[in-house]
Amino acid sequence: MTKVQRLVGARIREIRKQKGLSQETLAELAGFHYSFVGSVERGQRNISLTNLEKLASTLGVEVYQLFAYSKAMPEAYDKDPLLHEIIDMLIRLDRSDLKRLKVVMKEFL
Repeated sequence: MTKVQRLVGARIREIRKQKGLSQETLAELAGFHYSFVGSVERGQRNISLTNLEKLASTLGVEVYQLFAYSKAMPEAYDKDPLLHEIIDMLIRLDRSDLKRLKVVMKEFL
């Protein structure tokens, strides 16, 4: 997987969650299998422009917005593979779990 695949996938996941959609719902609305959406979000699939356009349209955004990710992320991902694993795990958590984890992290740090 490339940096761009990971970053675009993370951006798709971010927008999907902002819209309150599950992977299954997004996949159904866009005409894909849910495993396709999951693999795109994890950066494991080299998505075509046509399919990227379908996802963007379904999410109600322009394609270019899927590339509006933070420039700091590639640097953070490259520093340590463990950081990449941790970020991937965090992305999968729902909001309530993230809030609980934040409390634990504040106590730990």
